[in-house]
Amino acid sequence: MSAREPLVLYVDDDPDYREVMRRIIESGGYAMAEAATAEEGVEVYKQRRPDLVIVDLMMEEVDSGNAFVKELRLLGNQAPVYMLSSVGDSMSLTADHTALGLAGIFQKPVDRDSLLGVLKARLGR
Repeated sequence: MSAREPLVLYVDDDPDYREVMRRIIESGGYAMAEAATAEEGVEVYKQRRPDLVIVDLMMEEVDSGNAFVKELRLLGNQAPVYMLSSVGDSMSLTADHTALGLAGIFQKPVDRDSLLGVLKARLGR
């Protein structure tokens, strides 16, 4: 059995937010791969096969977060996928995230303890 750190793929077009998320994720003992676009995220996903995926809903194109999630599904993804949204609370009230193929939705700005709690529950550590 490999002792590698569980890998989280984070897809967001905001480089500053990618850096914030890297600090949080790595502080919990997890590795992070990142992508700036949904298209790049699919390529990184294929190469790295992450244990968990977090994708920003609103990226360079309005629906790219949802398109990314659908693409992962077509690739047979088994890793939990979480959407990150600046409208997370209202979205979680109006959208059935399981119907979208999501394990859950995080509100921006992400609460460090909530994120690490989810990672620990899903990935161990």
